[in-house]
Formats: sequence, C-alpha cells, structure tokens
Amino acid sequence: MQGTSKLVILIITGLLAVLTVFFNLYILLMSLANYKQKKKWAPCETIVAALSVGNGAHQLVCYFWMTMGQMDQRCLISHLFYTVVLLLIFSLKFTVMWTTAFLTFYYSTKLVTAPNRCYTHAREAIVKHAAAVVGLIPLAGLLTCMPMMAAFHEHSGNRTSLHRDCGVIMPDTASGRVYDALYLVATDVLPGLLMIKCCVSISVHLAIHLRHMKSSTNGAHAPKLGTQMRVIRMTLSLVAVFLCFLVVDLYVNYQISVNHDNVIVLSFFATSFYTAVSAAVLIYGKKTFWKALVALCLNELPCLANREVPSAPANN
Repeated sequence: MQGTSKLVILIITGLLAVLTVFFNLYILLMSLANYKQKKKWAPCETIVAALSVGNGAHQLVCYFWMTMGQMDQRCLISHLFYTVVLLLIFSLKFTVMWTTAFLTFYYSTKLVTAPNRCYTHAREAIVKHAAAVVGLIPLAGLLTCMPMMAAFHEHSGNRTSLHRDCGVIMPDTASGRVYDALYLVATDVLPGLLMIKCCVSISVHLAIHLRHMKSSTNGAHAPKLGTQMRVIRMTLSLVAVFLCFLVVDLYVNYQISVNHDNVIVLSFFATSFYTAVSAAVLIYGKKTFWKALVALCLNELPCLANREVPSAPANN
C-alpha cells in the first residue's frame, strides 16, 4: 500500500478514533453515574460498560500502532515491540467481538422465551454470572492470540521503502495459514453466528408478538412496544453493523493470508468504523443515554443552543 493511501487512512481513522473514544467514554461515564446512584449494575450495564472499555482500548492501541509506523518509517524500534502491540490489538478485537455477541445474547434471553426449560436455565445461569463472563473473554482472547508469535512470521516487505509497516507478522507457512483460519473462525465467524441466531430469534419473537397484539385489538390501531421496540432496533442494528464489518474483515484477511498483501491498516480502519458506529447504536438503545447526549449537544453547540422557541405572552 502506497504512503499517500496510508496517510489518508490514518487521518480518517483518527477522526473515527475521536468518535469512538468520545462515544465509549460517554457510555462508561453514564454507566458509572448510574452505578453511583443505584449502588449496583444490571447484567446488561455490566456488559455494556465492559464493551465500551474494550472498544476504547482497542481504538487507542490500534491508532498508537498506526502512528508509530508513520513516525518510525525506518523501523528503528525493536520488531518485538511492534509485534507485542499487534498481538494486543488482535486480542482486544477478540474481546470486542465476543462481548458484542454476549450483549445480543443477553437481550435475546430477555426478549425471547425458549420452550426448552434446560436451555432456559443454562441461559439464565450464564446471564447471572455476566461479570465473570466479561472478565473471562479478554483472557480467552489473549490465550487465543499467543500462538501467533510462533505461527506468524515477520513481513519485511521492501526494506528500501520508507512506507512499509513495521512489526507486521503474516501467516506465510501452512501452519500459519491454518492458525489464521482458526483465529478468524474464533474471532469473527463464531460470534457472528451467535449474533445471527439471536437476531433471528428476536425477529421471530417480534413478528409473533406483533401478530398477537394486532389480533387482540382487531387491527383497530397499530401495535406499540415502547422501550422494548427500541431495544429490538438497537440489537438488530448491532447485528447489521457487525455483518458489514465481517465481510470487509474476511476480505482483508484473505488478501493478507493468501495474496500476502500488506493491507493490515484496512483491517484497523474497518474495525475503527465498526467500534464508532456500534457505540452510537448502544447510546441510541438506552433512552436515558440518548436524551442526555442530545441535551449535551444542544447545550454545547451555540448555533443550536440559542434557537429556543419564545414563550407566548400571558393573557391579562
């Protein structure tokens, strides 16, 4: 990838990084404020807070790696340093994907009642220990990514070029390609399948629920679900955004693994876009967060804050 293209991607990723950090920091601060007020967190708040931390951490480490590559164009810093940072990025990506999948799983347990009692009890047991699950996900991500140190090898590229990426490791052996495929299955495909399954369950539940509501009112008025509908829209939007990201990420990894193209920055760009949009969707899904954010924007933007409707004069 040419230096100009990398610079453009770096700038756009920087703008996405600002949005990602702002949205996720906002979610985290609002969650902490709710915890301070209620002295406890619901399982969904625990998962959302963990997801916001994972999104923000991934974005910061990812952008740090990209900026270091621009500043250290001659790769004077140790290759091991870049490799460790890269492994941390892959581990955080695993954390983000599985925490998002766990969140959709949680909402499906609340919206959909399964006829199988054993399955229902298993779901309730998992949700009951939400804090332990979100703590185990980063550990699983780290353990999953550690074999990269042995399976992947340094991609030197053109050593006379000033626009190569330092610390890039690629699966240039048969074992490396096998591990890369397993990593993609564990990080992208499996959480994606879980999210799709939850999405289908919620959609079927919504269709049945709306049909029952319409039949109970004889079609006199359109059925309304209130806050439940907001959660459904949020969950389905998260799945839709994830599927768009999944297509791009699998294509980028195919180019890296099969064609040995050094386009890893495209993967970081796609992930940055995903974390920014998914954070905005999470804010929309919680009405109190959304209303507070809109009020904050109206108060901080002078062009909007001054546009107040004057009150009508009182009648004497």
